[in-house]
Amino acid sequence: MTPAATLRDAIRARLKSGQWPPGHRIPTERELGEQFGVSRTTVRRVLADFKDQKLITPTVGSGTYVSDDIGTLLAHNAAGLHLDGISPSELMEARLVLEPAVVEMVVANATVGDFARMLTCCERAESAPSLEEFEYWDGMLHEVIAEAAHNGFMLNVFRLMNQVRSRAEWGLLKKRSVTPERRAEYEKEHRNIVQALRERDAQTAKEATRVHLAHVRRNMVGY
Repeated sequence: MTPAATLRDAIRARLKSGQWPPGHRIPTERELGEQFGVSRTTVRRVLADFKDQKLITPTVGSGTYVSDDIGTLLAHNAAGLHLDGISPSELMEARLVLEPAVVEMVVANATVGDFARMLTCCERAESAPSLEEFEYWDGMLHEVIAEAAHNGFMLNVFRLMNQVRSRAEWGLLKKRSVTPERRAEYEKEHRNIVQALRERDAQTAKEATRVHLAHVRRNMVGY
């Protein structure tokens, strides 16, 4: 089991058992990292999954707390989508359909602030000292692009895709497939996508997105 999976299971167990009841302030990223022997980037990604599911809620200047509706939310999630059986190949197939499709909404609805956040993600990915942190900012870029569509349904779909990306099988494949040369190519492709979006050039942005995702799929799963 990967460190991320171990941390995720431990947090879920605490939520389900009531060890962390509604309103409980959960440990900080640093505390969780030290307790489980994982990096801050791993902790941040795992907590982001729980935040996306509304199981925990951050409060600026105070900390992150267990949702008041944790029991209902856990029951709903248990009866909902099961992500464990989704393979990297299936995820890439879905991404190749969905991510180019969201471009039209981004071109129509994105703000100057949205584009600034995209550039920040590119910069943080390019300066990331580890593949794990690069993968975090890579995922965040694609999520920020989805947010720029300003469509709640599409954003939820992209957050589900990021949850699958945080699973063990994806992480192992990415680690095996990403060389320094390929990472540099991905960074350039990210810049091409963002530049086309900033210019509100939907056709170029769509093509750049398809090229990038096809490249990732080829490197990870071989076709």
